[in-house]
Amino acid sequence: MKNKFNRLSLAVAIAAAALASQAHAGGYQINEQSVSGQGYGHAGRSSNVNDATIVFGNPAGMSFLDRAQVTAGGTYLNVNSSVRNAEATNNLPDVSAGGAPFGPPGASSEGDMVPGTLVPFAFYAHPVNERLAFGFGVYAPFGSKTDYEDGFVGSNFGTLTEVTVMSAQPTVSYRFNDQWAVGAGITYNRVDGELRRLAPRQVGVVPEGPAAGMPLFTELDARVDGDDDGWGYNIGVMYQPIPETTLGLTYRSKVDYTLTGDFRAISTANLPDGEGGINPAGTVVDQRDASLDLTTPETVNFSITQQMTDDLKLMAGASWTRWSRFDEIRVTGPQGETITLEEQSYSNAWAFAVGGEYQLNPQLALRAGVTLDFTPTNDEFRSVRIPSDDRRIFSIGAGWSPTEDLTLDFAYSYLTERGTSVNQQLRDADGNVVTLDGVNPAVTYSSDYKNEAHGFGAQLTYRF
Repeated sequence: MKNKFNRLSLAVAIAAAALASQAHAGGYQINEQSVSGQGYGHAGRSSNVNDATIVFGNPAGMSFLDRAQVTAGGTYLNVNSSVRNAEATNNLPDVSAGGAPFGPPGASSEGDMVPGTLVPFAFYAHPVNERLAFGFGVYAPFGSKTDYEDGFVGSNFGTLTEVTVMSAQPTVSYRFNDQWAVGAGITYNRVDGELRRLAPRQVGVVPEGPAAGMPLFTELDARVDGDDDGWGYNIGVMYQPIPETTLGLTYRSKVDYTLTGDFRAISTANLPDGEGGINPAGTVVDQRDASLDLTTPETVNFSITQQMTDDLKLMAGASWTRWSRFDEIRVTGPQGETITLEEQSYSNAWAFAVGGEYQLNPQLALRAGVTLDFTPTNDEFRSVRIPSDDRRIFSIGAGWSPTEDLTLDFAYSYLTERGTSVNQQLRDADGNVVTLDGVNPAVTYSSDYKNEAHGFGAQLTYRF
């Protein structure tokens, strides 16, 4: 191999630039669409052609495959969260307590509110000839779930948040020559979402005495769920200036959804029915059609793969996500009225990765990588729904090929987040802080979060 020193210098310079950059990313985006890529931290997502998962990484790369193949697998995510120094206030007068304040809305802050989740994927790539290739993939590009325990101290701000996006992508790739290739795919996307919290609602006033006219509240178990589908696209370019160097650039479009479904508010205590009777706890006191506008953001990924020797290749990559599209969660009713409003105010964000792969022998490849994933959230509006911060991810992996037709890939990733804080104040449908005296917030929540996760991945690739 010629010019090894120069290529090594180039790779080190790219890695240093990536690790030194100042930026922000993260959110509810999912990176688990390739276990072979997971092993080196997805550093070569747009430039390293290992198997059919390149359908997602960069559609242009399909035309660099030598034969048809199918890749399927998944990553199991085990998330551990600790919630410390949790404090809450709820000074709204409770109708069921004769006008006394609610006090804290709960008494527990157990953490571990993210259940273990398997993220599956499957891809097929079929080179028609030396220039043209087709492919298809099914995967999850976005998703999030937080499910707090009953009695969670911050339940006025969220008890359950679940968003799942599944995508199906037909793809085509064309290779112009030994150096250039392009690819494009159309994505059909299906989103399902559910939000829950204990929502204070005024149900009357104190009828007499010194506090006559003071509003009385109860807490309703407010639930919103809905679904929708939408179309998007992705395009990619791959360039090999020399056989040892591959550069890739991939763009994935935004997708607009309007989730439509139901809003239900269920009483958590016995309430007067307004006719001299009692509605017992569990009664649905409000139900109507609801909708929620959601835009999953566009992303841009660039990476470089450098073949250092016959056995060693290094990779570096950067991803940008336009998270500024996620500015609020606004649920509206059938007449356009705002049912609930939660500010998010995400910022555009970056992630950077470096990694490598060493071919130990013809059957076994070893991989490792490091990823820095910067949060789009901010201190003012960070919420219990997605209480995340900057992430560092350390990955190792291996690919075992017992035959030329079959490869089994395995990977393990450890994700650790910077400790972060959540400080929330209850807001009304217009975004104003709810107060009793016009000054002091009536309902608040604050706590410190520390999150970590373990990812265990396995996939199979069969070549035809």
